[in-house]
Amino acid sequence: MAMDEKTKKDKLEEIKKADASIKSMEDFTSPELLYQELIASVKRYHPSTDISMIEKAYKIASDAHQGQCRKSGEPYIIHPLCVGIILADLELDKETIVAGLLHDVVEDTVMTAEEIRQEFSDEVELLVDGVTKLGQLSYSADKVEVQAENLRKMFLAMAKDIRVILIKLADRLHNMRTLKYMRPEKQREKARETMDIYAPIAQRLGISKIKVELDDLSLKYLEPEVYYDLVEKIALRKKDREDFVQNIVEEVSFHIEAAGIKAEVDGRVKHFFSIYKKMVNQEKTLDQIYDLFAVRIIVDTVKDCYAALGVIHEMYKPIPGRFKDYIAMPKPNMYQSLHTTLIGPTGQPFEIQIRTFEMHRTAEYGIAAHWKYKEASDGKKNGSSQEEEKLSWLRQILEWQRDMSDNKEFMSLLKSDLDLFAENVYCFTPAGDVKNLPNGSTPIDFAYSIHSAVGNKMVGARVNGKLVNIDYVIQNGDRIEIITSQNSKGPSRDWLKIVKSTQAKNKINQWFKNELKEDNIVKGKDMLMQYCKMKSIVLSDLTKPPYMESIMRKYGFRDWESVLAAIGHGGLKEGQVVNRLLEEREKQHKKELTDENIIEAAESREKVKIAKTKGGIVVKGIHDVAVRFSKCCSPVPGDEIVGFVTRGRGVSIHRTDCVNVINLTEEDRVRLIDAEWQQPEKGGRELYMAEIKVYANNRTGLLVDISKILTERKIDVSSMNSRTSKQGTATIALSFDVPSKEELNRLIEKIRQVESVLDIERTTG
Repeated sequence: MAMDEKTKKDKLEEIKKADASIKSMEDFTSPELLYQELIASVKRYHPSTDISMIEKAYKIASDAHQGQCRKSGEPYIIHPLCVGIILADLELDKETIVAGLLHDVVEDTVMTAEEIRQEFSDEVELLVDGVTKLGQLSYSADKVEVQAENLRKMFLAMAKDIRVILIKLADRLHNMRTLKYMRPEKQREKARETMDIYAPIAQRLGISKIKVELDDLSLKYLEPEVYYDLVEKIALRKKDREDFVQNIVEEVSFHIEAAGIKAEVDGRVKHFFSIYKKMVNQEKTLDQIYDLFAVRIIVDTVKDCYAALGVIHEMYKPIPGRFKDYIAMPKPNMYQSLHTTLIGPTGQPFEIQIRTFEMHRTAEYGIAAHWKYKEASDGKKNGSSQEEEKLSWLRQILEWQRDMSDNKEFMSLLKSDLDLFAENVYCFTPAGDVKNLPNGSTPIDFAYSIHSAVGNKMVGARVNGKLVNIDYVIQNGDRIEIITSQNSKGPSRDWLKIVKSTQAKNKINQWFKNELKEDNIVKGKDMLMQYCKMKSIVLSDLTKPPYMESIMRKYGFRDWESVLAAIGHGGLKEGQVVNRLLEEREKQHKKELTDENIIEAAESREKVKIAKTKGGIVVKGIHDVAVRFSKCCSPVPGDEIVGFVTRGRGVSIHRTDCVNVINLTEEDRVRLIDAEWQQPEKGGRELYMAEIKVYANNRTGLLVDISKILTERKIDVSSMNSRTSKQGTATIALSFDVPSKEELNRLIEKIRQVESVLDIERTTG
């Protein structure tokens, strides 16, 4: 049942009091108070910073936005100030704070990017310009998931400086905090956009402080009843949970200290949205989520990690299967820690992480090192390394990675995002759709990515409203419009040298194939005839339907004219086609011989020797056909044998006791022909494959004893498979080479003497 508006309002007030993590800026109504809050926040983490640049930015932004108001009725300057405070909470440098204060002045006021560069620096102008361009992205909730993924990638690709992303995320966070002043349909639209685009970016980049709140606020407007119910349930027990964690921390600290291990111990209750996601993804109730509570122990050495683990497992009962040693086996991102889940004194499960201070630093700041900001614009480093480390805004990325159900997918996506998509460029259609093209692509590539007809009729292009050459290299974020004309004569062959995408090259080639198909058919036919004439081949003997169909199947053509056209425009070589036709004719001819001529020849009384690499076989028939030994019964010299004319594969030799021969139908028995072994030449010793099955009572050493006999007789084993029944009977299947049946019988008798062997038989099909 839906809640009435009054109930929702009451619950919202309760949630604000219960959940301190949902910070509201609505109470700040005075720009001056907000500015003082901003300066105090900056000085907390960077006391030595000269705030004159921030003060100047505040005055310029305040003047630029003079007279403008937000939907709430408050002065517009409150928004950039709140964005600046969010950035200061992330402990960012003053240039980023300044850009946050000025991020709307170019788009919403008369101030230009050139004026920002003159008043501040190229760096600040670059940041403001980057945020302005990101603000031009359009998003529709009706777009498929791929579109949302492309937009997320485009954010990262467009940001020449990663701080641009931070400013944009801070901008979105404050807009979400004040979303209640929007119309309900606009609230849902912005919440969906935030859930699809901004929250995933914050998650992938590890900005958990922002990601958590964006998730909460999105859920609040997309699923208000679910949100109120969830927050209420978790808020009811929040104090109990915090008391539980504090008790664990005190107990652990006491025992760790008593064991002589120097350590820092702290604990926390996980944020409710991450708990909710786990409940949904793992289909569990609140009581079934193991890592609702987390305690972290930080020590000096690896030895101390394992010592602390011993102390913990002595104190609490570990849950089987819930221990992970990432110290011995680090994660791909170099994350190291010991994780164990335990049962608390009251039966409540909780997680403990144990790591060294060095591991902790790697976990907190390691990935962020890619974007550590050097304060001096000339590239020289000012300030201590400690101050620089404070800019590592990705410090909680590993925590969020662990909370995802598919870590492998997360790391692959993270890697691709952090590389800033060097292999791709992302641009817009006039309708705001994102196109993903290879780096270095031109408007021609873009045109063919829209549709073949657009590319074929293209006569020019506009990029960001300006006419450009067709070899213009597309940049991330460009908005491209293709100019077409019905009078266009089609693509030029020179375009093939300009385009980067395989798709565009294929479509241009396809145009030439189709447009000139008639000419190419004639040219291809002439080329084929000339080739055959040169090689003294009669073309009409080869252009028979079965042979031509094989060529069409091989190269994927629907008709013979398409094959000729492909030869004409150079897609296929005429010699290639003729050789294939010859192969097909030869194959068909041999097949006819095999089935009919062999049986016909078998009617004669004469015995003809068949040439065979392994000794000699004498059969009734002709000599120019393949003979092979069947694998179903593996005949060896001394066995009674018979020949069988196979369909299309010559003669196969079987033992007369082969199951497949015994069970032949009357129809197939006409294919049987007499065969016998020819006496081997003097000094010759050909080997033949034999297969036997040994049945025995299973015991230790059985295979060793059988292998010993084979080794003593210098017999090479091709395969050995063994299985044992529930009754303890072992069946061992052996394949090996022997020269004759006599040798095989002697070997079988020797194996029969092995202890516990019950029986031996040869395979008969």
